[in-house]
Amino acid sequence: MKQYAAELLGTFWLVLGGCGSAVLAAAFPQLGIGLHGVSLAFGLTVLTMAFAIGHISGCHLNPAVSIGLYVGGRFPAAKLAPYIVAQVLGAIAAGAVLYVIASGAPGFDVSKGFASNGYGAHSPGGYSLMAALVTEVIMTMFFLLIILGATDKRAPQGFAPIAIGLALTLIHLISIPVTNTSVNPARSTGVALFVGDWAIGQLWLFWVAPIVGAVLGAATYKAISKDDA
Repeated sequence: MKQYAAELLGTFWLVLGGCGSAVLAAAFPQLGIGLHGVSLAFGLTVLTMAFAIGHISGCHLNPAVSIGLYVGGRFPAAKLAPYIVAQVLGAIAAGAVLYVIASGAPGFDVSKGFASNGYGAHSPGGYSLMAALVTEVIMTMFFLLIILGATDKRAPQGFAPIAIGLALTLIHLISIPVTNTSVNPARSTGVALFVGDWAIGQLWLFWVAPIVGAVLGAATYKAISKDDA
């Protein structure tokens, strides 16, 4: 239960910190942090939580990561469902807190996006479904490859949180214009539920693509590392 609680709290922090920066600070008058700041915020949430709870739960904070680690032989099947439930609940709780905060500002309109992920008319850059699908698969694939490599017992010890946090920052720098960056089904769900409508209708992609990408990433890392194991 301590591991599940850690995953819930960690995912709460990821969604509140990452999506919160997008909703509250990205375009703040004169002091907006923009795309670069939001990208860094997401990376910092993972980096800080990896140091805080990595020794408790492994700091997955992401159903796709948990599934990828299972495929990669790093995580037991028995814990997979409880981890995913904890992550999704943490994300929804963060979405609720962010909604309460954001709705305190004049002119707040949740239908404008609320940091939700989307494609087509709901992509920040108007990117197509195919572009969004490819982006989310490839970004998540490399995220898993980096996670598995950085946490390999043969890798330099103690630096994995930094590598993983920077990887998530880079992923956001690349893909925010395409999908607003998911690579995490829990993160997508936590805000989409409050937007409803199109955000729920497009949510399927942000479950399917990250999971496919995670499986590909785990399989790729196993293939390139097995001879040296």
